[in-house]
Amino acid sequence: MHKTLTGAAVLSAAALTLGLVAPANAARYRQDDPQETSHGYDLLAVQVRNAEHKVVVTTRHHNLRRDPSSGSGGAVYIDTDPGDKGPEYVFVGGYYEGTDYQLLHTDGFARKTWGKPATGRYRMTVDYQANTVRMVMARKTLGHPDALRVAVRASGTRSDGTSKGLVDWLGRPRSFTPWVARG
Repeated sequence: MHKTLTGAAVLSAAALTLGLVAPANAARYRQDDPQETSHGYDLLAVQVRNAEHKVVVTTRHHNLRRDPSSGSGGAVYIDTDPGDKGPEYVFVGGYYEGTDYQLLHTDGFARKTWGKPATGRYRMTVDYQANTVRMVMARKTLGHPDALRVAVRASGTRSDGTSKGLVDWLGRPRSFTPWVARG
């Protein structure tokens, strides 16, 4: 009987410990995007990881293509200040081969509010086999935020060269994920 109680006590302690550790998962957030498009930039899901030294945003797409004629690209708007309604940074880049990317200061969602490049370390990689785009930013580059949230927009170009209407937001346009605490 004593062994059973000890085993139960160990399981209870383990459950309590796991329950105490669970909030560390607040440093990671994943959201699926239900809106479907037929283009290669189609946004399927976004994962945000707010780690001790870096922030990682990974977007998953359907059928990313290397071909520049896809015109696929995106913008990840990053809100680091709960006291200010909109984003402070925007990470923009193309998702096709041979394009570039940049992390910019911004004072809103409109391109006219995009400002100077952020100073610090950041990079973007596109994995065409996994259909993912991964953006990594040093926390120092973003001003060491305790928490952050993102809004994600992807777009592309039709075969006739037009792009009007080819936009896929994560959820509703200009809507943010919940706040993701540093963990």
